[in-house]
Amino acid sequence: MSVGEGSGTGYSTMRGRDYPSIRQFTVFLENRVGQLLEVVRRFEGSRVKIVALSVSGSAECAFARFLLSHPEQGREILERAGLALIESDLIGVELPDAPQPLLKVCTALLQAEVNIIQTYPLMLRPHGRPVVALMVDNIDMAQETLASRNFTMIDENDLLEDE
Repeated sequence: MSVGEGSGTGYSTMRGRDYPSIRQFTVFLENRVGQLLEVVRRFEGSRVKIVALSVSGSAECAFARFLLSHPEQGREILERAGLALIESDLIGVELPDAPQPLLKVCTALLQAEVNIIQTYPLMLRPHGRPVVALMVDNIDMAQETLASRNFTMIDENDLLEDE
């Protein structure tokens, strides 16, 4: 799903975006034993798979961030559980064949003055390649910059397992 220089992205999402994106769900949890397990168990028996997870916390609370294979169904599961959640758009970038692939991504974004807010790897490899999810301060500029440098972007469709 590579997007080359000078070409339009050709994507149109339900949220009115014209770029490939991945939804992140951030859930607020009490920082006590078993809280994360309770959330993860909510997906048991569904087709929703956790494809990336990041947890940051303090002594009192934690934020668990999920990228899900089926985000619409995943959101419904989290909402039915009564969990407070925040939905955000991230971009997924395949790491290029290079000795320091993350250096290439970071350098491209720095040159475009795009700040990386969060980053974490995906637990699966769409197209057999490693992928990082990035939350940036200017998603349009980040996507445009990475596409113009021939990075391969992934979207939510790439997170679906063969069904």
